[in-house]
Amino acid sequence: MTVESRGATTAYDRLAAHIREQILSGELRAGHQLPTESELSDHYQVSRNTAREAVRALASQGLVMVKRGVGGGTFVTRPTPAQISESLRLNLALLADGTDLTVRALVDIREMLEVPAAEIAARNRSEEELAAIRETLFDPVDVNPKSVFSDNRSFHLGVLRATHNPLMEMMAEPVFRVLQERFLRERASEDFWVQVDHDHREIFGHLESGDQAGAREATRAHLRYLRIHYEAIDRNKDEPAPKQ
Repeated sequence: MTVESRGATTAYDRLAAHIREQILSGELRAGHQLPTESELSDHYQVSRNTAREAVRALASQGLVMVKRGVGGGTFVTRPTPAQISESLRLNLALLADGTDLTVRALVDIREMLEVPAAEIAARNRSEEELAAIRETLFDPVDVNPKSVFSDNRSFHLGVLRATHNPLMEMMAEPVFRVLQERFLRERASEDFWVQVDHDHREIFGHLESGDQAGAREATRAHLRYLRIHYEAIDRNKDEPAPKQ
């Protein structure tokens, strides 16, 4: 049996795409054991190396898991939300390095996801989640460049997690990370972080009081401020980053 797959360019791409479609269609379910490399090679009329590379590609996507030893083999699995999120982040980062994905497009998606997320978080957040978000607020008078970057990320992730909707975090977090890592690291001024802290504290106040509309509008205003900053950095991206 030979395999054909639209868009696949190599033999192992075509084989991996064929098996992936079987998994996505439900023909191969979680826990199902795939044939051995030798059996795949014979059945699909490809080399064993092609079969091996196809399995590796599927494993990198979190669709199969290879177990060694007695009772081992290659088994269909389900990717975790974290694996899906990381895969999306890597692909977005590659697109953002070219001209296929603009800053405007990335910020648009952040607004579409994070503005309603803040409203939902104000309704659903627990006291433990609120405490975790509070811990991410940094000192606006003495900004620590070593921790502010991670604190900023933790704040936004904390709000997403407080929605209690894993899809929200899975979809929004990769976009946030690409923007932050591509445009903020070593390029954001201290004044920028002071404003970010001010915005975060305002959003947090609305989350704490359960003010859904306030959290929504404060997040919208915060992202509009970020849009201006991201676009300014993008226009000057070929200039050397300022020394901190």
